Amino acid sequence: MTKNLTKEYDWNESKTCAHNYLLPSILKILRILNIAKDSPILDAGCGSGYILGELSKKEYKDLWGFDFSNSGIALAKKEFSNIADRFEIHDVYKKELPVKFPQKDYDVVLSSEVVEHLYDPNAYLANINYWIKKGGYLIITVPYHGYLKNLAITLLNKWDKHHTTDWEGGHIRFFSKKTLSAMLIKNDFIIEKFYGVGRFWFFWKSMIIVAKKI
Repeated sequence: MTKNLTKEYDWNESKTCAHNYLLPSILKILRILNIAKDSPILDAGCGSGYILGELSKKEYKDLWGFDFSNSGIALAKKEFSNIADRFEIHDVYKKELPVKFPQKDYDVVLSSEVVEHLYDPNAYLANINYWIKKGGYLIITVPYHGYLKNLAITLLNKWDKHHTTDWEGGHIRFFSKKTLSAMLIKNDFIIEKFYGVGRFWFFWKSMIIVAKKI
């Protein structure tokens, strides 16, 4: 019997506290990369659609987003009605995208706080590599872990809270810059840039890696 590896996450509102530090950085990265406003962009695990909704307000036009969460996609369609037809329910492990989506050759794929929830992140990253055109970019964000932050969590005795098990659909993987970079390289990406976001140096809330498809 095949086990469904994807856990649905329940969404109650479109914007989360993480968007306060992730969205400005993603917008800045798109400008640095000189991504045209008509470039095809896929949000692979778009949740409530907030990032794509904000990109549409910045006049990005060719936007597509999927998520496994019924509540997330319903909220995305409601909150961002101008691009409601660009959101669909879909499993990150399925290579074939929804029928109306472009199937591949995206200039940019966004993955925002997704991979830490997955049982098989390599399968997900292999799909992303397929969806991106050669020379295209993956902008991936995950909660940050590093020596100083981990040491502070230890000294403050916060690991039980940090690794809470009472969060359905919560984090099951914990990445450092080194481990996420290694996984991206394994899946035929080259690392272009690293950003720490939220809070202050080496205690960042999240990290963003910009990777390029070889």
